[in-house]
Amino acid sequence: MSGAAGVAYVGPSSQSHYVLCADCGTPIEPNGANLCVNCLRNSIDITEGIPKQASVNWCKGCSRYLAPPTQWVICELESRELLAICLRKLKGLSKVRLIDAGFIWTEPHSKRLRVKLTIQKEVFSSTVLQQIFEVEFIIQGSQCPDCTRLAAKNTWRALVQVRQKVDHKRTFLYLEQLILKHNADKDTISVQEVKNGLNFFYATKQHALKMVDFLNAIAPVQAKTSEQLISMDIQNSTTNSKLTYSVEIIPICKDDVVCLPSKVARAMSNIAQIVVCHRVGNQVYLIDPLTLTLGDISANVYFRNPFPPLADITQATEFIVLDIEPTSHPPKTAKGGRFLLADAQVSPVGGSMDSDVIYHTRTHLGAVLKPGDTVSGYMLASSNFNNDAWESMDQSRTPEVVLVRKTYPNRRKKSKARSWKLKTMVKDVGGMGVGDDTVGLGRDRASEKQKYRGAGASEQAKAEQDYERFLRDLEEDEELRGTVNLFKGDKRDVGMETDESDMEDDEDDEFPEIQVDELLDDLENLNIVDHDGDTEIQE
Repeated sequence: MSGAAGVAYVGPSSQSHYVLCADCGTPIEPNGANLCVNCLRNSIDITEGIPKQASVNWCKGCSRYLAPPTQWVICELESRELLAICLRKLKGLSKVRLIDAGFIWTEPHSKRLRVKLTIQKEVFSSTVLQQIFEVEFIIQGSQCPDCTRLAAKNTWRALVQVRQKVDHKRTFLYLEQLILKHNADKDTISVQEVKNGLNFFYATKQHALKMVDFLNAIAPVQAKTSEQLISMDIQNSTTNSKLTYSVEIIPICKDDVVCLPSKVARAMSNIAQIVVCHRVGNQVYLIDPLTLTLGDISANVYFRNPFPPLADITQATEFIVLDIEPTSHPPKTAKGGRFLLADAQVSPVGGSMDSDVIYHTRTHLGAVLKPGDTVSGYMLASSNFNNDAWESMDQSRTPEVVLVRKTYPNRRKKSKARSWKLKTMVKDVGGMGVGDDTVGLGRDRASEKQKYRGAGASEQAKAEQDYERFLRDLEEDEELRGTVNLFKGDKRDVGMETDESDMEDDEDDEFPEIQVDELLDDLENLNIVDHDGDTEIQE
C-alpha cells in the first residue's frame, strides 16, 4: 500500500509539435499545405480572376452613374450607392468571401476611384487565406439616354394635345390654374400654347396617361390615341415610337345658353330645350331658367350626339333690372337657395328713354338680383342662330330674354391695379419662347416694340380681352375663386387709391372683394440669402 501511495498520474505533454516549411524551412505548426503564411501567399493568389482595374460610366449632363445593366442613378462620391456600383463591376468577386470594402481618398478632379477590399478564400482543407488588395476604377464620361435625347432635341416620347372648339381662351386659362394648384405639371417637359389649345410634352407614356386621367377628373373630355413609328430594330424586335393623346373638351362653358336636341331633352327627364350652363366640372351642369329643373350631361352622352351651344358669354347683352319679385310664396329655390325663381322686368343698357324696350322674363337669379342691378343675358327673340335644334323647336314657346349672371359695370370702369396675380406654367407660345413676337393667351399686354399689325393686332386684342374677362370672373365669382391659387401682387405695382375711387367703393358695396387672407405669398419673388447657415429673406 505504501508503494501505491507514491504513484502519480502524468498527463499528455502540452508541448506543441512543429514541422519545417517545405519551401523556406521555417518551423511552423502542421497544416494541410506544410507551408508557412508567407510562402502560402507567394504560391497561391486568391485575388486571381478579380480585375485590379475597371471603369464606371458617368453622365456629364445629369451627373448620374450607370448601375448595370441600364439604370442611371445619382450617387455622391465615396457613398454606399457608388461603392455598390463599383463592386458590381468586379466579375470574380462572387468566388471569394468579401470581408470589408471601402474607398481610399483621391482628388475629385482625378477621375479615379480607389477601393480597398478584404477577401477570404479556403485554399486547402481547413486552411483559409485572407488578403487585402486595391482596385482602381476610372470614371469614363458618357451620356445617358435622357441627355442624348435632350442633346438631339428629341426629348419627348408622349404628347397630350388639349383642344376646345370655342372662340375664347377662358377655359384654358382656368385649366392652367387648376393644373398649377394640383401640381399636375411636375412631370411635364414643356408646355406649348397653340391657336386652339395647349400641348403638354412628356418623356414617358406613364406621365402622359397621368395627365389624361387628371383632365378626365376635372373636365368633360374625350381622349383619342395615335402612335407614330420613329425607328425599328428588326434583329431585336424593338421599336421606337411617339404617342399622341388628343383630348377634346366639350365646347359648352359656364353661362352659355344651350338649345338641347329634343331627343337629349327627353332623356334628361323631359327638361326644357332652352337651358343655361351654371357650372362645368367633370360633367356639364344645366338649369332651366323658367322652372329651376336641373340636369347634367356627361362626356360619353355628349359625344354620342354632339351639339354646339346656342350662344356664349361673348355674345351676351347687358340689361338693367327694373323690377323683380319671386314667382310664389314661399319662393321656389334650388341648390340650397343659390337659385330662386323670380319674374323680372329688364331693359337693355345704352338705350334712350324713348327707345327703351321693357322685357318681362322669368329667371333663376332671383336670389342675387334686385332693382337697379346690371345683369348679362341673351336676347333670343331678336337673334338669328345657325342651330339645327333651335330651328326645329317651336319658337313661340321660347323666352324673349334669358338672364345668366349679375355684373358690376362700375367696378370695370376703374383703372385701379389689382393687388393679386396669377402664375403661369407656359414657357413656349406657338413654337417660340414667351416674350418673343408671339400671341399667347393675353397674360401680358404688348409693349410699344411688339405692337401687332393686321391680323396679329386683332388676335392680341382678343387674347387680352379674354384674359381680362377671366380675371373679372375670378373677382365676381367666389366659388370659382376658391378653386385656384391667388398670389399677392408686387407692392410697387399696386397704386394708392384716390378719394374718388373710395367714393365709388362705397357706392358698390356688394362687389365681392378678394380678401387678403385668400392670397398666397409668392416665394419666387423673395430674395433668400444664406449667410453661413443663417437664412435671411429680403423683400
